[in-house]
Amino acid sequence: MSGNINRVKGQEARGKNGGQEKGARDMGEGIGFKKLLAWQRSYHLALEIYQELKRYPKEEQFALVSKMRRAALSVPANIAEGYERKSRKDYVHFLRIAKGSLSELETYLLFSRDLGYLPGSRFQEMEQIRSEVGRILTGLVRSLESRQVS
Repeated sequence: MSGNINRVKGQEARGKNGGQEKGARDMGEGIGFKKLLAWQRSYHLALEIYQELKRYPKEEQFALVSKMRRAALSVPANIAEGYERKSRKDYVHFLRIAKGSLSELETYLLFSRDLGYLPGSRFQEMEQIRSEVGRILTGLVRSLESRQVS
């Protein structure tokens, strides 16, 4: 288990701001888990979902809204927790939990769209980000698993 598990090729955000995306700079100089593109995009998704949920009917406050908030915030939280564990095995475990929360969130987004709570265009925007985060997490897990020492 030697090597730095936190520096997986392609997972650090890169851009014009000293190698970091604008969002990372605004979130504490891109230190630690905040530099991971998976965390940045999932954090952005959680913010988008929280904003959209303000428009949901009051009767959904303790049902669908509560479940969506928990699932949305679970993704970046599990990425962060796994990253900070410093064990590759634990890191992968928490990334898989984050992927599970993404799947749960997909179900809630579909349900919201089908109930008419979430307009089709907003659904597409959120689903695009959710799908992107899923692809990033899949790549990160594969990369970490391929680097494990037998």
